[in-house]
Amino acid sequence: MTQTQFFSSGLELAKFVVNLDILQHAWTAITDLCKETSQNEEPSSLVKFKVFELPNCTIIAFFTWPANSKDYVQGNGGGDFVSSSTLKKSFPVFNFLCPKDNQEFSINKPAFQLFSSNIFGVLPFLKSKIDNSKPLIITGNSLGGSVATLFTISLLEKFNFSTTKRPLCITFGSPLIADEGLQETISKYAAWNSCFLHVVSDQDPVPRVLINGYKPFGTFLLCSELGCSCFEDPQTILELLTATYIGSPENQDPNKVFESYGTFVEHLNRKVLCKDTTDHESSIDWTTPPLRAGIITKLAAIGLVQSQPPQNVDINIIIAKIEKQEKVMAILNKQAFDPTRGLNEIKVYMAYLEQYKKFSKDEGIGYYDRYKLQNHNGMITTDMDLSKFKKFLAWYWEQMVDQAEKRPQTVGHSLRTRSLFGGTNYRRMIEPLDIAEYYNKGLKDYINKGRSKQYIQLEQWLKETEKPSSVPNELKKQNVASSLTEDSCFWAHVEEALISCKLLSSGESSDEEKDFAKKELIEFEKYVFDLMKNYAVSSEIFLPRSSFMKWWGEYREIMGASYRSSLTNLLNNDNNYQAYANGSLSFL
Repeated sequence: MTQTQFFSSGLELAKFVVNLDILQHAWTAITDLCKETSQNEEPSSLVKFKVFELPNCTIIAFFTWPANSKDYVQGNGGGDFVSSSTLKKSFPVFNFLCPKDNQEFSINKPAFQLFSSNIFGVLPFLKSKIDNSKPLIITGNSLGGSVATLFTISLLEKFNFSTTKRPLCITFGSPLIADEGLQETISKYAAWNSCFLHVVSDQDPVPRVLINGYKPFGTFLLCSELGCSCFEDPQTILELLTATYIGSPENQDPNKVFESYGTFVEHLNRKVLCKDTTDHESSIDWTTPPLRAGIITKLAAIGLVQSQPPQNVDINIIIAKIEKQEKVMAILNKQAFDPTRGLNEIKVYMAYLEQYKKFSKDEGIGYYDRYKLQNHNGMITTDMDLSKFKKFLAWYWEQMVDQAEKRPQTVGHSLRTRSLFGGTNYRRMIEPLDIAEYYNKGLKDYINKGRSKQYIQLEQWLKETEKPSSVPNELKKQNVASSLTEDSCFWAHVEEALISCKLLSSGESSDEEKDFAKKELIEFEKYVFDLMKNYAVSSEIFLPRSSFMKWWGEYREIMGASYRSSLTNLLNNDNNYQAYANGSLSFL
């Protein structure tokens, strides 16, 4: 198991665990723990655990007696849930699963009670046994599988899937534990969803006790005497859990059901998953579409395609439902946003914008004012590529921000960290163009009324990770001439300052309006001076035709030659412009 490996399909995961005997090792750990455990355990000791150190992996096994599991699930609150909002303060272990939009989820109450009363206290001990250099297998049978699942979920917060060997949870006959909220949270992240493989026998009632209101996640390996098949779609799994059950309350022996899993595991080593036997082939007409034929083959492996199918099971209805669901999922997967798509286009488009910026600078105007002038005069058609690239980049980062905000906090943070550099460059390069369009419409107060969500979120991510510095480093000084202004709203501040200048010089403005405008302009002075002192604003603001220099000309005339401040002292000396661009301007 490599450090970065996760599985693109449930079949891939199942073949992996079978071919490397991982399934066999997991079941052996459970049966060894079974031999060590007394059948006379009290309910408070319903779950037993043990750590097995093998040469090639570490196994943490959770065991419960099969005879106790069904009764414990059906009684003791049965299908009751405990919600994430209830657990938020009293049991914060799973808080990291909640995305920032506060979507709630719920966990089966009996399973949670077993985890919190029997396992939570030993979590530090169990975590200390994890060797990041070896694969970690977490396994459990019946209710022990529920506990194994919750234990695995509790580990996901700290696992860095790019550098750490991922955990793999294998359950045998585990009841469902999650509502739709938790199922969606786990399933949205492929690396998380591929951590779970649930083995279910067609003779076992326990995985079928909690159907209403519950949603499965991970891969389900459904087993029968004929073979096994893998399924990942939650609705399909719910349908098949009901359709494939061949047991009955009258003749069910929990110990025999438990032993049947050992038989399945043993036979799996000699069989091919979803085997396509001659009998199954002869039952499929050669004109059957490939998707439908594949579904029939999978259902045949778990005993649903027979001359006498199980009672009350209409195999044609099941096939039609699965086929419809597979088509829906294919469409959704095709439409889903993939941040890796379009990366080459992003590089090309950002390179084009850099060239646009350079060309504008050579004209002595700066790219903000060039875009603003063209947009205002209806000349933007001369830069159709720029308009197209800008729209694509905006769409991409809108999707990226939305995806990160909807993900669980830990995964969202990881996504934000990885995309921070590109997102910051995008924001600093593109937002000034949005600002130009906004003020060309005669609008005001862009920061509070016109700013897009992706800019706000990208800026917030940077603040969460960046350490503020009051002193510029040498690299910033050296590169200030080619750097982007750090505050992507700089030009909005400039436009507001120009509006304040008009108010201050207008004969129609009231004294109150003039006093307010003057205070705003003094604040703007301080803002610009602080940026300059930290070399955080591009030297392009000093280009002769820039809006900033237009403001400076108007402001100097309004305030008069006798007015002095830290900023005006610098701006009154033209030599300081070049000194700033060279990184040699002194602010002492």
